[in-house]
Amino acid sequence: MIHRSVARRLAVQLAAGAIALGTATAQQPSQRFENLKVFPKDIPRDTLLQIMRGFTFALGVRCQYCHVQEPAPAQAEGAAAGGPGGPPRERFNFPSDDKEAKHKARFMLRMTDSLNRVVLAALPNRREPAVRIGCVTCHHGSPVPQTLESTLAEAIDKFGTDSAVARYERLRQDMTSGRFDFGESSLSELARTLGERGKTAEAVAMLQLNQKYYPASAEIDLQLGELYVKRGEKDKAVERFRSVLARRPNDMRVRRRLQELGVTP
Repeated sequence: MIHRSVARRLAVQLAAGAIALGTATAQQPSQRFENLKVFPKDIPRDTLLQIMRGFTFALGVRCQYCHVQEPAPAQAEGAAAGGPGGPPRERFNFPSDDKEAKHKARFMLRMTDSLNRVVLAALPNRREPAVRIGCVTCHHGSPVPQTLESTLAEAIDKFGTDSAVARYERLRQDMTSGRFDFGESSLSELARTLGERGKTAEAVAMLQLNQKYYPASAEIDLQLGELYVKRGEKDKAVERFRSVLARRPNDMRVRRRLQELGVTP
């Protein structure tokens, strides 16, 4: 069980998310809680609600992600909806452990508590104020913590390059949320790992997409040049290496690569 003081700290860490969400419209847990296995059984209702709202903010989910949702009783539907004929409000079986996500959430809470209270507490010369880990540290609004690279790599493996490009473009429209890193290095690193897996065509496509947003990058040209060499496309490789030299005329590494290809720098 997490100590009561830890529960209070969790509430503070998640308060910003709770405030951003405003008043919850779903069914509210009762004052008497059942089946609490991580938080203290006498945790104040407002504290628990604040923590739960913080989860929805950090993971970008709603209550039904972890809790079993049930139909509202027929006799309560009219009142719950604000009038006859309206849709019933959400109703949850909060004590139920039927959802796997709830078990994982408990594990993650214990892990976070251990990292903050034990592992990071033992860090030599720890900075002040101490950095603490919360759900949002890894999730950034996603139910499953993922980097941009892993998200696009999954799209490539399952649906192909065109799908990954479209996914990137959609995600980039919401880049202000801070969910992913849209810096130059993200797609470049993805291209590197794709190339190592032998997926050179996909790697080239990711670098071309990267160059759309970072057209002045010599590093992207250099990486493309190396990929074209690997693919046996000499002319394209030479074009990219010369593009690097146009920006970095004293780059001896690129000059050597051109000489190895039998081309005068």
